[in-house]
Amino acid sequence: MAKNKKPFNNFPFEYHQPLVVTVESLTNLGDGVARVPITAENGEQRDWVLFIPYALTGERLKVRVIKNGAKSSHTEIVDILEPSPHRVAPKCKVYHLCGGCQYQHISYEQQLVEKRTHVAELLQRLGGVTHEVNAPLASPTAWGYRSKITPHFQKTKNGKIREIGFQQKGGRNAIVDVDYCRIAHDDINAMLPIVREQTRKRAGSYKREETLLLRVNHERVFDNPREIMSEKVGEIEFYFLAGDFFQNNPFILPEFVQYACDQARHGSRYLIDAYCGSGLFGLSLAKDFEQVAMVEVSETGADWARYNAKANGIENVEVMTASAEHIFDDITFPSQDTTVLIDPPRKGCNAEFLTQLFDFGPTRVVYISCDPATQARDLQAFDTAGYRIIDVQPVDLFPQTRHLECIVTLEKGE
Repeated sequence: MAKNKKPFNNFPFEYHQPLVVTVESLTNLGDGVARVPITAENGEQRDWVLFIPYALTGERLKVRVIKNGAKSSHTEIVDILEPSPHRVAPKCKVYHLCGGCQYQHISYEQQLVEKRTHVAELLQRLGGVTHEVNAPLASPTAWGYRSKITPHFQKTKNGKIREIGFQQKGGRNAIVDVDYCRIAHDDINAMLPIVREQTRKRAGSYKREETLLLRVNHERVFDNPREIMSEKVGEIEFYFLAGDFFQNNPFILPEFVQYACDQARHGSRYLIDAYCGSGLFGLSLAKDFEQVAMVEVSETGADWARYNAKANGIENVEVMTASAEHIFDDITFPSQDTTVLIDPPRKGCNAEFLTQLFDFGPTRVVYISCDPATQARDLQAFDTAGYRIIDVQPVDLFPQTRHLECIVTLEKGE
């Protein structure tokens, strides 16, 4: 027997109740925010927050309510009464279904404006920090930039594979069928229909849901995660496995790395590269420091960092395999002459790592993050430990989406 759906909470609005609103801003998740006055159940007058997907700042919209929460409501657009001059037509036919992109309806120039605003708001709201945020570094290519995609499909049904694509917007398990991805490299899109067809022919060999891989490298597309890739960034040639992490927007990657390196170069003699991966930042900076210590939790990642150092003739680098919480156990660099560069996973730095970092007390820290929200949270701890922000630089590695990288440079106070 099917479970009964949870009854609709009709406070403060009925289901599909129409409202006319003006969008104040966008959240860092990409939804518009509007406020309307309501009378609370206790008779108090107050503003109620509405979230509106596919809205733009400043637009006047007719919306209808689809869900009431404890402190806000979710709505959908019925009519755009006064559109923003920055609204554009999405290029993808499944844009409103696929969860991969959030900003295709916004001009690229305005996407950069919104992302700068998001970083500033997150710094203030989550980090308690007010600091000038530089204009984001724009990707030279706003479409067809991704060098890697990972389409998914669910467990076969009656021996057949259904949708092959990406997670549906707002759905945890549903997959949207995608035969052409507008932000993927042209060579990937040329290969995608072939891989989809071959996968469906082998449907009987899959016993559970699976994730495919397509990664372009030197004008070839690979689908084997064990294939060896190479990417030249600046003067360094990096080697890594197709299935491993490596930044997947090669068009802006040199500028991204250059900016981070420029921030790290500040007269220090020693560098510690935590979460080093295959060595992207540490090896790029090795020529500017007497010694570099690079730390990676993954043994495979550390092996590739060592391989890349040797392949590029870099000898002043030591690569260690350790969790980031223990990287300072064997470090003998003088802290007053050391820069630490950190590029943690999306969840940010944990308390154990930050405690060790602050106990070590490097003179400068360059904090690179793919999630400005967790980065902003961590900056509270830096402030308490006596570090001050010198520079905040968003970098748009992910056009048409809400995602970005952010480089924050900090110095220890006197």
